[in-house]
Amino acid sequence: MKVSLSIDLQREIFDQMEASYPNEGGGFLLGQAQAGAITIQDIMQVENTFAEEEQYHRYAMTPQDWMRLEDEADERGLSLVGYYHSHPDSPAIPSEYDREHALPNFVYVITSVIMARAIDMQVWRLRPDRSAFDSGQLAVT
Repeated sequence: MKVSLSIDLQREIFDQMEASYPNEGGGFLLGQAQAGAITIQDIMQVENTFAEEEQYHRYAMTPQDWMRLEDEADERGLSLVGYYHSHPDSPAIPSEYDREHALPNFVYVITSVIMARAIDMQVWRLRPDRSAFDSGQLAVT
């Protein structure tokens, strides 16, 4: 799986994740999937609705956020292709919690934020049997 995004979108994600630190931040990836490749064309930040005392290691959004963002993406001729979030003071690899709550057809972009600085970004996709994530190739152009 190859996922591409512009350097400007990467910077926007990094800025958001650094501003969310020491808590997790996140949102949706909008774009298009064609011939096994996914192009991320925009992002939509979503407020972390997890209990405040757990936001340092958990991120959640409401079902209403999902519906609203799906409608907005459709209006723009784009699709929700994935989800992005940060791992404060942790590597950019999915946690067990991430696996339990992920959807197999989405891509997941995780940013490692160490001491309020975004240092790494990795892309993942959940296997159809939900047993594990597989890493993807991220192209920043």
